[in-house]
Amino acid sequence: MQYFLKKIVNDEQGNALILGAVTMMFILFMAGLAIDGSLLYMKKSQLQKEANAAVLSGAQELPNTEQKVTDTVQTVLNAHKDAASLSKLDITLGQKVSATLTKPVDLSFARVFGLEQVNVKAHAAAGLAAVGKSVGAAPLGIDESIPLEYLKEYKLKVDSSDSLTGNFGILALGGPGAKTYEENLRVGYQSEIKINDVIDTQTGNIAGKTRDVVNMRVNGCSQPPGDYSLRDCSRILLVLVYKPYNYGGGQMKQVQVTGFAYFYITSPMNTNDTSITGVFIKRAGSGEYVEGSKDRGAYSIRLTK
Repeated sequence: MQYFLKKIVNDEQGNALILGAVTMMFILFMAGLAIDGSLLYMKKSQLQKEANAAVLSGAQELPNTEQKVTDTVQTVLNAHKDAASLSKLDITLGQKVSATLTKPVDLSFARVFGLEQVNVKAHAAAGLAAVGKSVGAAPLGIDESIPLEYLKEYKLKVDSSDSLTGNFGILALGGPGAKTYEENLRVGYQSEIKINDVIDTQTGNIAGKTRDVVNMRVNGCSQPPGDYSLRDCSRILLVLVYKPYNYGGGQMKQVQVTGFAYFYITSPMNTNDTSITGVFIKRAGSGEYVEGSKDRGAYSIRLTK
């Protein structure tokens, strides 16, 4: 009987050792999975952020050329030291850019089972949408009834000589007065404007104030003539697209905002000028899309599927 009891005890100890070993292996296995899983999650999250940044930056060049989009995407990835991860880049000018990044990740625990590397992937796409609200607009506008031909020369009137039939208008953003107008023309109106807002027009002849700011803007941009892609060129103005709202006494008193456009100043103003000479361009910049905004060449950028 004593021998039998001792055998049972010995068998229980052996079972416990086996059970303990199995338990320890399971714990190590789960810990290994957690370590490799966390590593893969971290790498994929990082790669997704890089993909998002690359397409958002690249989308700024969608109104320009495929080469500029490609170069911008590569520049962003180079800054993250991850240019080699770009496995696919699709560009539809004026609409959308998408990128797929693939990167091998060295594993730790999975090496025990012969798995040394896993490829993680990230996909991102960004597209253009017409601006429906923005900060920084110049106190100038264009009637929505005028068909815009991009890169064709237009003259934005800045006096009251064409108040009855004038297609271009000066606007009292933030209130009337030459000083307010000049500041808004210099740095852009610093409050948000969105479609359907009703804006008062600016009265009086303010060609002199306009001339000073326009010449400052022209001199402040070193962009070569005909190249409209420089991101921070002071010649570029964000202007409002509007429809007549309140007309009376031979004057357009108020307009209603229907969209936004970009105007590139091509020439300085001389002492006899009463208009700003330039061309309308397509450009992706600040602002957000709002349902109902009209496409007049000013675009916001957003991540898409």
